[in-house]
Amino acid sequence: MSLLRAAIDTTALVSPLVEIDRQHLIHPVSSMRAHEARGATVLTSGKGMYVRDADGNDLLDAFAGLWCVNVGYGQDSIVKAAAEQMTKLPYATGYFHFASEPAILLAERLIELAPNSLNRVYFTLGGSDAVDSAIRFITNYYNVMDKPSKKQFIALERGYHGSSSTGAGLTALAAFHRNMDLPLPNQHYISSPYPYRHKTETDDAGIIAQSVRELKAKVESLGGPDHVAAFFCEPIQGSGGVIVPPKGWLKAIRQACTELGILLVVDEVITGFGRTGPMFACEHEGVEPDLMTVAKGLTAGYAPMGAVLMSEDIYQVLASSTASGATIGHGYTYSGHPVSAAVGLEVLRLYTDGGVLANGQMVARDFAGGLDSLKTNPIVGDVRGQGLLGAIELVANKDTKARFDPALKLPDRLFAKGYENGVIFRAFGDNIIGLAPALVATPDEIWSIFERIGKTLDDLLEESDIRAALS
Repeated sequence: MSLLRAAIDTTALVSPLVEIDRQHLIHPVSSMRAHEARGATVLTSGKGMYVRDADGNDLLDAFAGLWCVNVGYGQDSIVKAAAEQMTKLPYATGYFHFASEPAILLAERLIELAPNSLNRVYFTLGGSDAVDSAIRFITNYYNVMDKPSKKQFIALERGYHGSSSTGAGLTALAAFHRNMDLPLPNQHYISSPYPYRHKTETDDAGIIAQSVRELKAKVESLGGPDHVAAFFCEPIQGSGGVIVPPKGWLKAIRQACTELGILLVVDEVITGFGRTGPMFACEHEGVEPDLMTVAKGLTAGYAPMGAVLMSEDIYQVLASSTASGATIGHGYTYSGHPVSAAVGLEVLRLYTDGGVLANGQMVARDFAGGLDSLKTNPIVGDVRGQGLLGAIELVANKDTKARFDPALKLPDRLFAKGYENGVIFRAFGDNIIGLAPALVATPDEIWSIFERIGKTLDDLLEESDIRAALS
């Protein structure tokens, strides 16, 4: 079939697909009525840093799908690994003491790469159920330890820990609580270490000290350490606006959790697998968590998979409760799925032996330079990032940091103008642009991202209501 014929055939399918989507497909984290009115944008293919839509538009993906396609689109070796595993053994349960070679080897490789405190792996389908699994394991752990009162969980304002019925309560974003009866009574928050908009502190040391004070005060208000199970945090808050805490923050939180006798759960679903530079963001400060959740970059989005990594101490306590043959009633049909595990093994190989991690670290300099290049734009209040994870925060007034009126619907307009300029990014509800390009990006592709975003901001400034909103 000729390329012209293929393009014609694809175009012919678009309208029927959009209508079928309207009639039947529920989209995640969306306004259902708004989606019905707008219709779906149908993607058809991807290669490297680019995706193509059904209208034939090639788009530079500056968000790696959903923070996950870290190795870029169209990696043939991953496709081959998945196909070979599907031919050999497409499914194997982890129940009844069964296992598959890819799941076993992936668990081993993860522990080789993870912080030294972690020695055991439980596989999930993604980040949300990894968080839920961690909560269930922690609850079981303290009950076995004969500490049944340790039931309270603390997280950060603006934190994101998935959208499951439990994890969404630890997520501290209003959209995930609205009409969902969340947060639960045992879920609590302390302030985000948000340097640009911190409530009381202006310097790094003050922000770190305030977080530690708040954590200790929150534990005390909940009845003391005997009533608190764990503190959950992201090393960099992703969906909360790519908030980068001051250097030393995570290490101070680790020390505080140890002093308080509560578990530290580090959520590296977004930050793991080279996103911030090293394999895991914990490595920046040598932090060793009690549990760690991962997903997204584990398979680079090529197949569903997540994991909970836990310390040997926690595992041994859990295992002691099954000495008589009793089971721990927690499991998923697709835990350790052999095809996902085979994909994960190849993705990890690409990070290390394939040079993907090293490339991400190299182009991070260009990424930081691109962020800095936008600082002088009249509506850019702040730029921030680490590795290939970044944000551009837009404001109506640079001096006061005043946000734009929500009635302007800036996020929707930003995304649409970015799309017109051939770039995809995350447009958060509070006028923050989120960026997470694939680690395979070239310096030219990184700079192209920022050229297109710069044009997008300039185009936005040509709108009379946006200019009028500046003060």
